[in-house]
Amino acid sequence: MIIHLKENIQEAEAVKLAEQTKAAYYKKNGQYVLITYSSDKQLPQVLESVAEEYFVMSSDIQLASKQYKEQIREVQVGKNVQLGGTHQNTLLITGPCSIESKEQITQSAHLLKELNITTLRAGCFKPRTSPYSFQGLGMEGLKMLADVREEYGLNIITEVRDATHVDAVIEYADIVQVGSKAMYDQGILRTCGKANKPILLKRHFGATLQEFVQAAEFILSGGNEQVMLCERGIRTFETKTRFSLDLCGVAYLKEYTNLPVVLDPSHAMGIAYGIPDLTRACVAMGVDGLLIETHPTPKTAKSDAAQQLNHDEFRAMYRTLEPIAAAIGRKIV
Repeated sequence: MIIHLKENIQEAEAVKLAEQTKAAYYKKNGQYVLITYSSDKQLPQVLESVAEEYFVMSSDIQLASKQYKEQIREVQVGKNVQLGGTHQNTLLITGPCSIESKEQITQSAHLLKELNITTLRAGCFKPRTSPYSFQGLGMEGLKMLADVREEYGLNIITEVRDATHVDAVIEYADIVQVGSKAMYDQGILRTCGKANKPILLKRHFGATLQEFVQAAEFILSGGNEQVMLCERGIRTFETKTRFSLDLCGVAYLKEYTNLPVVLDPSHAMGIAYGIPDLTRACVAMGVDGLLIETHPTPKTAKSDAAQQLNHDEFRAMYRTLEPIAAAIGRKIV
């Protein structure tokens, strides 16, 4: 249940009411919002005189549900890009899996500027499966990204690996990426909930759609409404691709949630040859964003070499995306 308290309720009383009803709470436009278990079907008696309105929800997908807010939430990326709301934009995010050097990230920035793409991705803290593989450049990488943003006027997105550097990523990035392996990390989710910055939450490869959106609820219930859901493939019995991109799940998210949906065909396919076709299918679904890995020389990449497109491959693919987007009334930004 979601309860909007009357606007004259002050913080001390809101906190007390939240404790009495075992509710999460946050303040929105000068008004406190309480969120209780979805199993609560009646307004608690203690709230009857202070509630302005309330919404009974069918599950713990609450703030993210179209039952609560029908229109897709608007997300502001940097100063120049808007997603969701009434905007028909599809944000194309590209760049290397990991930032490896100033030369590499500068070449990537040149590609984006050439194609008038606004948002550069690159990992600085890499949550690798093996402890012996490249773990990222850390703070050095964050500072390189900040320099590239300043020089080329790009928005940057980079990933949080664990709680030790979440504040630094929030400070430096225009979009904070919570990777699939961190989807269940409540410390990261709650910290992102306090940030006034867009969060890209990736689905864990073993998570159900319910679990995925409930992870987003941790961020939303902290007061941060700028959350995007990223489908990046789930683990199935198939062995010929890295994961299976759940486009059926994407249809569910678009129908039942009010959060912008982003697709990551690179991690789903895991092999470069299939990414252009998969990306075209993603655009045709009318999603709010795409996350594509590119690298100046993929064979030399220190992480995920097999799935990164080289710049010529990306250019060729990019030329085919705009007509598809235009056919369904959307614009690539």
